[in-house]
Amino acid sequence: MFERPDAGERAILVHLNLQAGQEDLDELKELTKSAGALPIHVVTGSRHRPDPKYFVGIGKLDEIKLAVTDASADIVIFNHPLSPSQERNLEKALEVRVVDRNGLILDIFAQRAQTFEGKLQVELAQLKHLSTRLIRGWTHLERQKGGIGLRGPGETQLETDRRLLGVRIKQIQQRLEKVEKQRHQGRSKRKKAEIPAVSLVGYTNAGKSTLFNTLTGAGIYAADQLFATLDPTLRQLSLTNGNDIILADTVGFIRHLPHELVAAFRSTLQEASEADLLLHVIDAHAEDRDETIFQVNQVLNDIEAGKIPQLKVFNKIDLLDSIQPHIDYGEDGKPTAVWISARTGQGCELLQQALCELFASSKVVRKCYLPAAQAGVKAKLFGYVRILDEVCNEAGDCELTLEIDQKHLGLLKGIETSSPLEMA
Repeated sequence: MFERPDAGERAILVHLNLQAGQEDLDELKELTKSAGALPIHVVTGSRHRPDPKYFVGIGKLDEIKLAVTDASADIVIFNHPLSPSQERNLEKALEVRVVDRNGLILDIFAQRAQTFEGKLQVELAQLKHLSTRLIRGWTHLERQKGGIGLRGPGETQLETDRRLLGVRIKQIQQRLEKVEKQRHQGRSKRKKAEIPAVSLVGYTNAGKSTLFNTLTGAGIYAADQLFATLDPTLRQLSLTNGNDIILADTVGFIRHLPHELVAAFRSTLQEASEADLLLHVIDAHAEDRDETIFQVNQVLNDIEAGKIPQLKVFNKIDLLDSIQPHIDYGEDGKPTAVWISARTGQGCELLQQALCELFASSKVVRKCYLPAAQAGVKAKLFGYVRILDEVCNEAGDCELTLEIDQKHLGLLKGIETSSPLEMA
């Protein structure tokens, strides 16, 4: 058995045209570069169905082996998911490390995770992926421990590794449950304060983080690469009509996002699934624009966010000659799409306008007089109103200027108030 190298940057890419589950070769090249590898040769071919042993046929296997030798490659990356046995058989035949599409994406996520939660989620996804690959041809894992002082109850090294993996997976899941409870508390507080939540979603590299920075000035990392940012970021954004929203930047989607990642990142993606509005950021310049829209909607359905209202944001119009910033409206007169450039700032004021129209203010201003005996009412109102002004005398009587949503005016019943003024 060959010794697997710890690292490798020179990569041979393998892409087959299959009847079902077709992947994009250009996307594989971008994924490979994002992982830090250098694609030096591409092997392509066509099959009706994958070979159960090597995924490719014997002739194509020989072609890949010749390419590995000629290019002194360190790694072979398949643009398809491989079974554990196929991965093991390919490594034996090619004598280099073999990574499938899912393993490549997991590696990129491992590099990009920065927060404690993100690192836990990536580790969970990796361990679940690895748990099916402990039969990778390492013959020492199949031998029982032996020797003086090492003889045990007959448990093989493979069984030990599986047991330890199971223990670690359980520990991570318990930690993530605690983090999810904290996230749930944060969302509950925002809902109680009735601040709308808006999540940026879209295909990876569509410009979500750039738009997030343009709108909020957050300064989060943004780059022209797949999965440039992984961990979600939340910021409060004040709209031009005086309303506040919570804007969340989430992980980018991709074709056939590995099941392990969807499951592990469900708590993070919940920022999207519990949003009041989704800003679906789309690369307007991309040739496969319609396909990426379809893929994003597929993932949204997977995380039970498919029915949440969407505002499409067609980004990167600075790369198009004939498109100017504008808003598209539906039959009900509400905005359905905005055409902008997050990089240059073109049309961002129109996006603000569309958000203002979708979150039209229903708040009123009312002055309330609270004698000292009703001081406890102020605490009752907290969380439902915004106190604009407060004037109290020595006796403890207060005159409050409140901003309150019209549907909560019943809370002011029994309190001396003046006539409300509609908010602009």
